[in-house]
Amino acid sequence: MADAGGFEYSERDGKVRITHHGVHATTLRGQRAAEFLARVDREDPQELMARLTGNYRRGNERVAKQHPRNQGRR
Repeated sequence: MADAGGFEYSERDGKVRITHHGVHATTLRGQRAAEFLARVDREDPQELMARLTGNYRRGNERVAKQHPRNQGRR
């Protein structure tokens, strides 16, 4: 798995705000925020935030970019 670093979160008024390299990525409210706060201590926080924001790379982007059928595409 590629490094999922750069995520931070802050909790305020029952909401969890997740940022990626200082840019707002998502806000969790209600049950999702409570679940996140319960899981963040048990799991890798960087990976968890990457999965929740959809910014979760699988490490195959470079390989796919170099595949012959993708040559000339941008």
